[in-house]
Amino acid sequence: MLPRTTLTTPRLRNLPEWQQDLAITVSSVGIGVLLLVVGWSPLFETGLTPPPWLHPVLFGCICVVELFRRRAPVAALIIGFALLAADSVFGASMAVLIVFADLLYAATLYGPRRLSRDMVPITSAITIASAGVMMVLTPDVRTALVTGLAVLPFLVIPMWWATNLRQHKEIAGAERRSASQLTRISELGQRAAVAAERARMARDLHDVIAGHLSAIALQSEAVLSIGDASPEASRSVLTSVRENSVRALEEMRAMIELLRADGSGRGETLAPAGLSELSVLVDSARAAGMDIEVHSDIDESVTLPAAANLTAYRIAQEALTNAMKHAPQTRARVEIRLVDGSLTVEVVNDLPAASASGDGTGTGTGTGLLNMRERAAAVGGSFAAGPSETGWLVRAVLPIMQARS
Repeated sequence: MLPRTTLTTPRLRNLPEWQQDLAITVSSVGIGVLLLVVGWSPLFETGLTPPPWLHPVLFGCICVVELFRRRAPVAALIIGFALLAADSVFGASMAVLIVFADLLYAATLYGPRRLSRDMVPITSAITIASAGVMMVLTPDVRTALVTGLAVLPFLVIPMWWATNLRQHKEIAGAERRSASQLTRISELGQRAAVAAERARMARDLHDVIAGHLSAIALQSEAVLSIGDASPEASRSVLTSVRENSVRALEEMRAMIELLRADGSGRGETLAPAGLSELSVLVDSARAAGMDIEVHSDIDESVTLPAAANLTAYRIAQEALTNAMKHAPQTRARVEIRLVDGSLTVEVVNDLPAASASGDGTGTGTGTGLLNMRERAAAVGGSFAAGPSETGWLVRAVLPIMQARS
């Protein structure tokens, strides 16, 4: 079986503009030749006898003008009207009128916007002028009136059609521009959202690494102060130092992979920290010399939302880091409670003697309290920090939807 072949003829609108104008002009010449073969007769009699070559020459001239219908529509319309007027003196021919109708169409569609808006009065003036000329040149008024009514569609229909096409093109162009702008706005919004998320992740990375490094510094100082007096205590502190170092490196690696723009990271992503790892924070603080008491309602039967779980962990981490930094070798209490659909995180530590007045609690100019406040607000919770009856209190209330397995 022979393969089916499809013959495709290029459409006129798919051709270059000059080829389109050439094809239209050739079709006009064909119409003129056909009318010449049938019999070139004027639309009305004026009593004047033109030379036999006059109508064909005027028709040829207006066909040449038609080649510039798109490149110079205004000039082509003016010259075409002059040729039509000259042809009308000796009785207008149908061929010249058809070409002039195309020039009127092209001027309305491709001409300046102002010309397109003014085509209705221009066409009305041309119609009135043509009717006046016919009444002057034609002795029979009835014949002039009938001829004018016959010529009127050749002037009105091209103008009306071109006006509608131009309006549709302008509407389509406006919709394309609007769609392009909406697409651009959407892209900018996505880029801004990505940039904001990456900035948040970078800040999160800073907080995590800063917390681990602060713990490492404090624990190293504790080891130096212990010296060789208690090898077991030194070993315990060094073990905690190593755990903090490894944990910091793991979290930094995981966060950097998330921050990569090309998403080329292939390693396993570290799971976000949560309250299940609270014991690591407590052991690190204890290794630094603090006496930590922990009360938690969170066990394996409680499932917390990831955002609230991570926020609670980071707040507890920041609070314990501040306690180790500004109130070392003191007591602290960590309480995690589930009350009325909210997760409450409280960290209370004793104030050092130099900060009994509440001035040496580490509020200073650091960003720890601000970061904790922003974290709590990001999940719709509340945050408070300040001196209390038992010391320095950090308290965060995070709304959750508790689910028990």
